[in-house]
Amino acid sequence: MRRIAFLFVLLFLFACDDLEKKKLNSEELLKQELQTFNWNDVDTYPTFDSCDSITVKAESKACFQNTLIGHVTQYLQSRNIVVSKDVDDVLSIQIVIDRNGDLEVQSIDAKPETLEQIPEIDSLLRESLRNIPKIYPALKRGQQVSTAFELPVIVRIE
Repeated sequence: MRRIAFLFVLLFLFACDDLEKKKLNSEELLKQELQTFNWNDVDTYPTFDSCDSITVKAESKACFQNTLIGHVTQYLQSRNIVVSKDVDDVLSIQIVIDRNGDLEVQSIDAKPETLEQIPEIDSLLRESLRNIPKIYPALKRGQQVSTAFELPVIVRIE
């Protein structure tokens, strides 16, 4: 009887030890996965209603960027911008779309010549992005996340 009790205790101790190893292994796996996790890549890019039906990731990103650029271009074309010299520049707008779908302009880069000819270009670009349609934020593993973009805008005025 003592042998059976002793075997039972040994079996119980080894079983508990095995459970602890399994728990430790799952924690280690989680740590390893978090270290290899690409935080800069999203599962789906931010989107507008007009781009929502696109399922290919690259096409979805292109639709989102083209919609933004189209909105900015249309706004700038509706303004009467007068210059004394030709302007030919590719402006770079750094934007962030937060987890709520709100857009924030981080910075706008332009050539000094462009800023000289169109000193109000910064405020015009910021204004053009204020009235954009509703943005649905990017998703990473089913969670809404913030994303940063560089938006190139071509400005040609002759």
